[in-house]
Amino acid sequence: MIPSVNSSGSRTIGLLSYLYGPGKHEEHTDPHLVASFDGMSPDPGRDPNATLKDLQQLLDQPVMALAEHARPAKHVWHTSVRADPRDRILSDDEWADIARRIVAATGIDPGDGQPGCRWAAVRHADDHIHIVATLVTEDGHRPDDYRSGARAQAEARLIEKELGLHEVAPGDGTAAQRPTSAERHKAERQGRERTAREELRETVRRAVAGATSEEEFFDRLAGAGLLIRKRAAPSGDLLGYKVALPDDRNKDGEPVFYPGARLAPDLSLPRIRERFTTPAAPDQGHTGTEQPADPPDTGPAMARRRAATAAWQAVLVIDHDSDDGLIAAHIAAAGEILDALAKTSAAHTRKELRDAAFAFERASRSHVRAVRGHDRALRQAARDLVHGGPALGRGEDGATTAMLIDMAFFLVTAAAAWHGKKEHAQQAEAARHAAEHLRAAYQAAAGQPMAALHQRGQLLPLPLQRRHTIVVRQAVPELAEQILAEAGWPALAATLADAEAAGHDPAVLLSDAAGRRELDSAASLSDVLVWRLRRAAGLPADASAQPVPGTSTTHTSSQSRTPGTAQGRDGRRRGR
Repeated sequence: MIPSVNSSGSRTIGLLSYLYGPGKHEEHTDPHLVASFDGMSPDPGRDPNATLKDLQQLLDQPVMALAEHARPAKHVWHTSVRADPRDRILSDDEWADIARRIVAATGIDPGDGQPGCRWAAVRHADDHIHIVATLVTEDGHRPDDYRSGARAQAEARLIEKELGLHEVAPGDGTAAQRPTSAERHKAERQGRERTAREELRETVRRAVAGATSEEEFFDRLAGAGLLIRKRAAPSGDLLGYKVALPDDRNKDGEPVFYPGARLAPDLSLPRIRERFTTPAAPDQGHTGTEQPADPPDTGPAMARRRAATAAWQAVLVIDHDSDDGLIAAHIAAAGEILDALAKTSAAHTRKELRDAAFAFERASRSHVRAVRGHDRALRQAARDLVHGGPALGRGEDGATTAMLIDMAFFLVTAAAAWHGKKEHAQQAEAARHAAEHLRAAYQAAAGQPMAALHQRGQLLPLPLQRRHTIVVRQAVPELAEQILAEAGWPALAATLADAEAAGHDPAVLLSDAAGRRELDSAASLSDVLVWRLRRAAGLPADASAQPVPGTSTTHTSSQSRTPGTAQGRDGRRRGR
């Protein structure tokens, strides 16, 4: 349940006209009172003999009783209280009780014999009400409504528990502005999955991911098809920007522009500039103005490998560093990785990756200010992903996508844990939601490459299988039985054999991969260790065309016969 206390106004009749009217886009249905300060106020929505003027005059009476010079310039208090989309539809009686509790908690009408303000609660939709009050008490004083927004939020948390509603995590003022009812209704009419505000926020975030200059940022916005207006000082210096969707128009047919800061606090031009001119990390010897470089044109697979490595290092920073500003920078840059990954993903993973990036946006900001510069590796990785271009859903592209998603899952899980320790409730919840989407994306991405590894593991000679079973029991004795019982064990066995064939010590690799960070949040230990080992050892992520260690043939995932047959040799040629 979200109470939203709005700025004070000066015209009671104007606000009532809007609440009882059809709405900006005909979204208001059956406007009527559910509660009022005396329980007997005229209701222009249900009583044919009542008018808006009657209700306005009743609410304004304490204000008008004051001498003109003593009346507050802005005497109209307005808040909306909206249920979560997952909540059941509440009755008028329930909304009436909610309204009485909100005005009491905020000091508008405290009750218990204390003088209160006059107010009325109007319902014109299933999911919310509006409370209108006039800011003069019955005895002619100003109400004690200091921090009424925070007090309304606290009361809403209690109401949620008592009514069994979805419990909204308390905020800290760093969230992006929610779409308004009018924006949501407009999106529904236009058949949009998301509102224009949300689409623009996503597009701007993708444009800034890994960007190194204002020019590149604005070029990306234009390339995405957005309309752009820049605001400049008389000197010519750029002060800000606005963006609009070409097909989002107001009633006059003009584009609806949104300033960057209204999309999200970190999308204002000054905050974006912080990403471009970053202080150097003291222990890295940078000049302080170095930027992510244009990566070599090595394609999406190599970009995903580099991003997985950067994400792994970021996980270790979040887990072990004590500098909150440094950690906040890594978490913010993790959002750029997710934005860039969603932008360049194949069709079968695109929706879940897009939803993961959308959810994690809330986790990328808190009151802990990110110290930019320390996030250089992640921002470079985001840039690599964008420059690497769209990935295929198969082969090395598809397999390295699974590798990166697996690492991104641990990155956002680490961010959720850090936010939880800092009592950043909304951010922690957002990161957990992002992790759920990443888990689903991983299942879509990992099916083919893990199946190929599983098949290769089953084809390993028995002596090699037994040797790597011993390796697991020696390297990770506390995890061995769980790993060996998992369905993914053959894929890990194949990876250990590949690492050994490439000249690595599989026991050392496995011990290091398992020991650098906990595995409790992993759905499959084998899967996680497969990707950590293949990344650390520089092994191909897609093993479908690699030789099976201990044999003299090449095996592809499409084979159904034993290696060494004519079909096996033909399959090897096709897989190259």
